[in-house]
Amino acid sequence: STGEIIWALISILLLFTVSGCPQECRCNTALKTVDCRAQELKEIPTKLPYETELLYLQDNKIQVISHTPFITTPWLKILDLSNNSITSVSSKTFHGLHHLQVLNLTNNFIQHIENKVFNQLQNLHKLDLSFNRLLSLPESLGDNIKNLTLVAVHHNLLQRIQRVLLDSLSNLEVFLFKDNPWHCNCEVIGFRLWLESFLYRGGTIDEIVCFSPEDLKGKDLFKVPYEKYRTCSAISSSFLLANIKHFSSDPKGINKHLHHDEHGDGSHSDCETKPKPRPVSLRHAIATVVITGVVCGIVCLMMLAAAIYGCAYAAIMAKYHKELKKVEHLAPAIEQGSAEEKEPLDSSLA
Repeated sequence: STGEIIWALISILLLFTVSGCPQECRCNTALKTVDCRAQELKEIPTKLPYETELLYLQDNKIQVISHTPFITTPWLKILDLSNNSITSVSSKTFHGLHHLQVLNLTNNFIQHIENKVFNQLQNLHKLDLSFNRLLSLPESLGDNIKNLTLVAVHHNLLQRIQRVLLDSLSNLEVFLFKDNPWHCNCEVIGFRLWLESFLYRGGTIDEIVCFSPEDLKGKDLFKVPYEKYRTCSAISSSFLLANIKHFSSDPKGINKHLHHDEHGDGSHSDCETKPKPRPVSLRHAIATVVITGVVCGIVCLMMLAAAIYGCAYAAIMAKYHKELKKVEHLAPAIEQGSAEEKEPLDSSLA
């Protein structure tokens, strides 16, 4: 029928459109690769082959990424957008790329990344955001990316990274931070504690050099003594000293303080002394008191038993010495009586 013929023509046209290779690119059907490098492209080309797994778009002039540009290439595993002029990345940019493993966005002009931009990239292993102008990272970066092993953010404008973001990167192995203007005030404590735990677990990082405050400028974050933060309002000095060798078990609590200080009115200094917080666990405190009471009771009972034993021993020994003295006092009289009994017997014999 006419309808079937029209539908067949539309299907052939769609197949040609999806499976075609853009004029500016080189396509390798066997390797499922599309190479569009250094073609002065200003936008991501359309009509990419549906089965594409490797897409190279580096060294172009792409500034704006259109809405869902990769919807026709759902099998992408490697996407390289480095060395372009991209300024921002929206939440729909990588929509549908459930198989993407490597994403390279290095050497662009990205200042902002929307919060849910990476949420659909469940199989992403490597994310390179280096050499951009990022002021912050999306807090939900690791919410759905459980396989992420490498993140590179060196050469950006980052001053801090929120602890809640770091805690979500459960399988991370390499985190590169070099050449960012890190602000090493009280808000960096949670970041440093996480880094120490990350290194203890075998993770790899590069150097983190403080940019501010002025007295710490140019100093390695790990060489800043913890005493510098003893009076910080973010966490108490007791909590800080307790976590120098042991990673905090309540990261969200720390982040809550840090988040509050970051968005405060700025009327307080970074290291203003605050009242000591209440105990973390009342149940643990009560258990400690009970155990201490039991131990003290046992010690008191042992001391009482020792005192009773000592008194009884002293009484027995006193009675023993008294009886001994009586025996010694009666001994001479017994000996004298024995002598008098012997004299008549001797005289009678004479």
